[in-house]
Amino acid sequence: MSKDISLSKYIAQAGVCARRKATELIKDGLVKVGGVITVNPAYRVAPKDIVVYQNRALVPSQHIYVILNKPRHVITTVSDEQGRRTVLDLLPGHIKRRVYPVGRLDKDTSGLLLLTNDGILAQYMAHPRYKVQKTYHVTLDRVISEGLLERIRLGIRLSDGMVRIDEIRYLSPDNHAALHIVLCSGRNRVIKRLFEQLGFWVKRLNRPYYAGLSTKGLAHGEWRYCTDREISALKKASGKRATCGNLTGL
Repeated sequence: MSKDISLSKYIAQAGVCARRKATELIKDGLVKVGGVITVNPAYRVAPKDIVVYQNRALVPSQHIYVILNKPRHVITTVSDEQGRRTVLDLLPGHIKRRVYPVGRLDKDTSGLLLLTNDGILAQYMAHPRYKVQKTYHVTLDRVISEGLLERIRLGIRLSDGMVRIDEIRYLSPDNHAALHIVLCSGRNRVIKRLFEQLGFWVKRLNRPYYAGLSTKGLAHGEWRYCTDREISALKKASGKRATCGNLTGL
């Protein structure tokens, strides 16, 4: 670390959690700097300072960015009390630094999931203010008319507010039960709830694109590191300086 940074940023760069959560940990008195509990998230951490959380000295680590094509019936979490398979179970043991999923995909939803230990980028990606774009391929239980698609384009009000869709069209001219949907909303089960309100059941939901990233070339259950170009684009979009050296993190 070449210069002073805030304590919350330091913890995020150490891969503990996103910056917002780091602020909570600090305010709760769970972080020590130089052996002293420090409750100010803006405290400037100097290169000589030793930061400790849960009896472990933290060091800002090299960041890792992984694209996973999540299969169905896998939980988007780092662990599960019921012993169900999680997304981390799909990654090999030679990734020595802990990574965390950015956002969530339902157990029955497949597709692109970003995993990283970059807490600051994760906070950006998950925040609704930044309107990160997501593309879904949806298979319904029956065909849907163009009239209903137009109604969806105009906006559908759910119990937690209006849903705006950036793009909706048939995935194929020959199959009017399969749809291509682009939206920025990150609300829980928003696509399934939207179609349930219109009387449809979502048989299958897949996310092939997320924030400019793609699962192209990855079968379900497979993963790869982001390229330097992809990392640069993510950082540029989040307002971070795009400096990409060797970022594979092995």
